[in-house]
Amino acid sequence: MRIAMLAPISWRTPPRHYGPWELVTSLLTEALVARGVDVTLFATADSETAGTLAAVCPRPYSEDPSIDAKVWEALHVAHVFERAREFDLIHNQADFVPLAFSRLVDTPMVTTIHGFSSPRIVPVYQRYQERVSYVAISDADRHPELRYAATIHHGIPLDAFSFDPAGTDDLLFFGRIHPHKGAAEAIEVAKRTGRRLVMAGIVQDAEYHARCVAPAIDGTRVVYDGPVGGEVRTRTLGGARALLHLISFDEPFGLSVVEAMACGTPVIAFARGAMPELIEHGVTGFLVDDVEGAVDAVARIGEIDRAACRASVAARFSVDHMADRYLALYRQLLR
Repeated sequence: MRIAMLAPISWRTPPRHYGPWELVTSLLTEALVARGVDVTLFATADSETAGTLAAVCPRPYSEDPSIDAKVWEALHVAHVFERAREFDLIHNQADFVPLAFSRLVDTPMVTTIHGFSSPRIVPVYQRYQERVSYVAISDADRHPELRYAATIHHGIPLDAFSFDPAGTDDLLFFGRIHPHKGAAEAIEVAKRTGRRLVMAGIVQDAEYHARCVAPAIDGTRVVYDGPVGGEVRTRTLGGARALLHLISFDEPFGLSVVEAMACGTPVIAFARGAMPELIEHGVTGFLVDDVEGAVDAVARIGEIDRAACRASVAARFSVDHMADRYLALYRQLLR
């Protein structure tokens, strides 16, 4: 089986720090290669893979301002379709633009929909759903006007996330500094519960950060560590009493939620989007409706068995489970 894996080019594959789409693309690619699948990864030229790397874009446009996103995305997507005859299947992880090329080739195509940035992109998916097989990353993110071949949750390599049986007394915010992710709400919960808050992630909304987040960062009660990767990422995720994931949008998945639980850290989240699919209420964390509910949940966090958090991820969100599901889908489509 010869697979063309089309990654986004906003970040390197795998990302150095932030880049959830690129991270999932890398995890799936490496798992497939380990299973003996012939995978060519179409990504930025600085990307890393055990498969075959195919690149026209030299660097990620979110890391290098000299890279024009529109120009290089066009060249990047064209690259895979110009070589379509070399592959049994194209797996698109790079949003809606590649769909417009799908009828120009005979090679079957799978598209993982990592979420909808706007309702305005839905007509593109509608137009090509007879040609392309869509995968949802959660049941919550299935659009009612689209047909799907499967729902396949993201998986993570459990061995890369060390289990911390104790954690600390700190609360953790881990994600983009953006109103959608609930950074200000996390600060409020920490303040009302008298706990120290550790924050990690890129600043995606500078105005929001300056107005709602930065004034609270004092290096003592509220600490901001910026984007973290590697072992620091794992220590940060595991070294907390609870992860606060107080989102204000219907999040399609939530990698940091699964990663925190893999380290033993329970999650307190607003019950929106995919959160009810990821968190077992009262077992791996608490699903709440507002800040008041989150404050109450912090007081109850000692009820959660950290080992149960890791066991849940091992059973439901491993990278092996994800790869097996995608392989089964590939085989079904190629039959």
